[in-house]
Amino acid sequence: MDGTTSSNLTGDLAGTLEELRSRGLFKRERILTGPQDAVIHTRLADGTIREVVNFCANNYLGLANHPGVIRAASQAMERFGFGYASVRFICGTSELHRELESRMSAFLGTEEAILYAAAFDANGGVFEPLLDERDAIISDALNHASIIDGVRLCKAQRYRYAHADLTDLETQLRAARDAGSRYRLIATDGVFSMDGDIAPLPGIVELARKYDALVMVDDCHATGYLGPTGRGTAEHFGLQGKIDIITTTFGKALGGASGGCVGGRREIVEMLRQRSRPYLFSNTLAPAVAGGTLRALQIVEEEPERCRRPLELARRFRERLSAEGLDLLPGETAIVPVMVYDEVQALEMAERLLERGVYVIGFAFPVVPRGKARIRVQLSAAHTTEQVDRAADAFIAVARDQAL
Repeated sequence: MDGTTSSNLTGDLAGTLEELRSRGLFKRERILTGPQDAVIHTRLADGTIREVVNFCANNYLGLANHPGVIRAASQAMERFGFGYASVRFICGTSELHRELESRMSAFLGTEEAILYAAAFDANGGVFEPLLDERDAIISDALNHASIIDGVRLCKAQRYRYAHADLTDLETQLRAARDAGSRYRLIATDGVFSMDGDIAPLPGIVELARKYDALVMVDDCHATGYLGPTGRGTAEHFGLQGKIDIITTTFGKALGGASGGCVGGRREIVEMLRQRSRPYLFSNTLAPAVAGGTLRALQIVEEEPERCRRPLELARRFRERLSAEGLDLLPGETAIVPVMVYDEVQALEMAERLLERGVYVIGFAFPVVPRGKARIRVQLSAAHTTEQVDRAADAFIAVARDQAL
């Protein structure tokens, strides 16, 4: 081989990357020099380190740097080691893993739970073992990329309904039923990560009963703080125990490390243990993550006021910006999308905010649809009221400067 094909590929990639840079859409990773928290330290392009208030982490409960979580993670590592160097069914299952699965199933209100090394793997591995070409998956148009990829790996027929549109969902359910599908599964995010809105779960469950369908909810952006005791979207709507499959993460509110799980009917979870490829062929969850997550769950149960804090701060932030005429997507979660629409302008706005000590990220295509660029603000129990007000002041000032 003369390397021509390789040269063509790298040349084409270089051209695409240069186009992204010229259009102001190239994603640059900012370097943090310490732990995740409400206040973080980041190294700027000139090498200087700056202290900023962080409003773009999934650290909804402020547990990513909690001393109790860190201590529990350390103790788990001391007892169970750094890693298990194995998948679960060979020699990768510890007492710690089974304890976390038991605690998560009780927390989510499901019969059983199964751990994954990443929440992306949970969504990637949940569909294929359960459904085949005789079945149908009906998926919300704005579902997370991990659900989309998981559906692609499955041979089931695919139907997509307009975002949170129960009328269209019923249309697609009827089409799937009339096409002769054996099993039907409705897949939806609980809280949609980029829009911050909540799936209309009561209506979804009602339609599932009408059309004899299962319901799967990805609750990654709800677990830990949504609902009276932080148990997520199902609890928020009083539907605990009525959802067939719940996927969620340990990498957001529950400590912010990594890993996730699927909770559901006992037979469903057992089949995932037998057939789910990301579970069967990935190393088991690190002991430190399992131990830290168990402590995070305990904190959620002991401190219910911590669950309410991000929602209270989000309402305060929304009221400040709305009063000044900034364009916000409606919602009642800890996610507040500030709409900018123009992609380059959104990225520039994030840079101007960083100069004012507010760390946020501008989101553009392909993370969000073209022409829907925004800055997603995420509130945490670790934030103070003063920090939220300072961020609101900065947003208002920069928006005026950019004539938004």
